[in-house]
Order: sequence, then structure tokens, then C-alpha cells
Amino acid sequence: MPALFRHALMAAALALPAASFVAPFAAQPAAAQSLMALHDAARQHDAALQAAQAQLQAARARAGQARAGLLPQAGLSGNVTRSHLDVHLGSIDNARSITQRSLNLNASQPLYRPANRITATQGERQVALAEMQWQAAAQELITRLAQAYFDVLAAHDSLELARAFKAAVGQQLESARQNFEVGNATITDSREAQARFDLAHAQEIAAENEWRVARLALEQVTGLPAPAPRPLAQPVQLPEGLLKTPLTGAESHESAEAWAQLAQERSPAIAQARLALEMAELETRKAKTGHLPTVDLQAAYGWQQYPNGNPSVSTMPYAPYRHRAASVGVAVNVPLFAGFAVQERVRETLSLQDKARAELEGARRNVTQAVRSAFYGLQSGLAQVAALQAAEKSSLTALQASQTGLEAGVRISLDVLNAQTQLYQTRRDLARARYAVLTGALRLRQASGTLQEEDLQPINALLEPQQKEEPEEPAAPGQP
Repeated sequence: MPALFRHALMAAALALPAASFVAPFAAQPAAAQSLMALHDAARQHDAALQAAQAQLQAARARAGQARAGLLPQAGLSGNVTRSHLDVHLGSIDNARSITQRSLNLNASQPLYRPANRITATQGERQVALAEMQWQAAAQELITRLAQAYFDVLAAHDSLELARAFKAAVGQQLESARQNFEVGNATITDSREAQARFDLAHAQEIAAENEWRVARLALEQVTGLPAPAPRPLAQPVQLPEGLLKTPLTGAESHESAEAWAQLAQERSPAIAQARLALEMAELETRKAKTGHLPTVDLQAAYGWQQYPNGNPSVSTMPYAPYRHRAASVGVAVNVPLFAGFAVQERVRETLSLQDKARAELEGARRNVTQAVRSAFYGLQSGLAQVAALQAAEKSSLTALQASQTGLEAGVRISLDVLNAQTQLYQTRRDLARARYAVLTGALRLRQASGTLQEEDLQPINALLEPQQKEEPEEPAAPGQP
């Protein structure tokens, strides 16, 4: 093999590992956004979070309505009527017009209404339930944003790695053709290189489409046109203590059971089920009040005026008439029999109470299972990253050994192509594994109910701090 071809082939073989480190991060736009910046935009745009916020406001308003049953009620009414009276009695004819004016003020204060008091307590539980739903929506938004964010970075990495791999294979294809022309290689080497180049081109097209689709998904979450997430700074150093519970001191543990125990206390799903059970129990208590009496304090004031006389009092003369009355008292209402409606209502609420209790137990089991799955998934992801880092070094060494063997004549071109493919796949899998670890850490905290916006800060600190130049649009699919 001529020395010129050997040097060109070596440069192509080593271009892949260099590009896989640099290329995915060298073409970021000047206005690249951090994870925290995109989260702020997503909070303002996300429809699910806005719906949960509106639901919380509505629950607070309903709680105020429920408290109204314990507060005084007052009403004012008045009317003015004009009537004409024409009476014929024997030889007596009496015709007159009558004007009536009245004003009534009524007020009441519940003294003993147990159903109203329970309804007010249910309103407070509804507010707490809506707060848990909002908290769950906020946590779900964090993980959804992080997944979309790192999907874009992973797709961009795959695209740049595919381009670097295609460039390396293209140079080797050109070298194989020139070696065949001068008689230093067989047609088989050229055809193998051409087949691998065509495969690399197909992978590049697929990576371009994946990158565009991932950007559209991130755009939908954030509401920003063409969002550009900042990449991870190189070399990537994953945060430590991802498997530890977010507790302080000796209380922090790295075990699935510790996370599951924490979830029983902080999970919004369990809290919602627990509140639903409390509301069902309150509904049973309210149903049992159907046979209890009610006591109200009532007060009334009435005023009536007849400017041209009241015919019910006197007929002659037509003197003005005015009447005022005030009263204060206690009204007691004792239900005796309602056709067994109260008993049937109690039976219904008891069944609903059993249903809520079963749903609470189901929520506890589901959360425990979700936490354990997330914990073991994160644990496996960390081990996979370590294994792929070792595999990356081994693949690079294998590629260099294959290239040296090709120069010495003990290896063929296909061996170099296979080593390049292996290195490309290893680097792609390593990048995706790192992103999966970061999102997995957030999902573990979401499953346990401990995820907060502050948990994005350690991940945001891993991003590339410097702004880069605007990247070129990728070539249209199908173009070499």
C-alpha cells in the first residue's frame, strides 16, 4: 500500500473518535438554552400544568362555597303594588285605588347543621387534593421536559457521529478504489467499502429525521420555536449520589426499600388516594346526619305602608296606614321518616368508602413498584455507562490495532470497517446511556414524590457554559 494511502486511511480511521467527542458540541446556536431556561418556558406554556392550576383555583372557590353553609344568611325584599277596588253592595257603590308598599329583611344563622360542617371540611380536602394534583403535574412536566431535552441532544449526537462515520468510511472507500486501480487491493475491498458507505449514508438519513422529530417534541413542550438545548460539557462527569435518597445525614440510603419508604410519605399519587378515602369517610358521616335535627337562629323585620288607607282595616275614612313588625327566634327541624332514603344513602357511601380504601392500597403498591423499577433502572444505567466507557477505550484500541495490521498486511480493509462500526455504535450507545441516567435520576425522584425544580440545578451545571455559532441546516434526506 502506498504511503500516501496509508496516511489517508489512518486519518480517516482516527477521525471518528475525534468527531464523536467534538462534533456534537461544536455546532450549537448562539441562543442555545439551558435546561432551567427551557423549564421556565415550559411552565408558562404547558397546558397540563395550566389546567391543574385552574383546577386548584376552582377547588379553593368551591371550598369558600362550602364554608358559606356555616355563615349567616340575609335577604332583603320589597315591592310596590297598585290595585283598584270597585265594590257594589245594594245601593252602596264604593270605588277606590289602593297603593301598597312593603319591605322585608330576613336573616338566619345556622346553630346546629352537622351536614354543613362536614361539607366545609370536604371543601378543605378538595383543595388539598387539587394541590397534590398540581404538584404531580409539575413533577411530570420536569421529567417530560428533561426527556425531550436529552432526546434532542442524543439525536444530535447520533447525527454528528453518523456524519463522522460516513466521512471515515468515505475516505476508506476512496482509498480502496485507488488501491484497486494501482493493483494493491482486490475488487472485493472496494465493494465492501461501498456497501459500508451506503449503510452509513442510510444511517445518516435516519439520524437527520430523528433529530428533526426530537426538536419538534421539545418545541411542543416549551412552546419555543426551534429550541436549541445546550449540550453536556466535555468531559462528561455524571453527578455523584444519584441513588441516595434526598435526605440529610445518616438518614440517606442507597436502596430501593429506602426510596419506597420515602415514597409512602411523599408520593402525590398516594396522597391523592388518601385524601379520596378521607372524603369518602366524610361523605358517610354526612349521610348519617340525615336523621339529625337542624337548629337555626332566625330574625325578621317587616314594614308595610298604605298611603291611601288599608281596606282590610277600615273603609271610611281613607286614612294612611303603616305597619312594622320585628321578630327573633330559633327554628328547629326534626326529620322523622324519609322513605328509607337515608339508610340507602349510608349503604352507598359505605361501599364507596371501601372502594376508596382499595384504591389507596392499589396506589401504594403501584408507587412501590414504580420506585423499585426506577431505582434498579438507574442502578443498571450507571453500570452500563461505566461498561460502555471501558468498551469505548477498547473499541478505539481495536480500531488502531486493525489499522496497524492493515498496514502490516495481516488485516484486511473489512477489519478496519468493522472496527469503525463498532466504535461508532459504542460512542452512540454511551451518549444515550448518559442521558438515560440523567433522566432516570429525575424519574426516580418523581416516582418517590420528591422531585422539585431544584433537582434540575445539578444537571444544568453539567451543560456547556459557552455559546457556540449557529449550525448549518442538515442536508435534505437522500443527499450524500
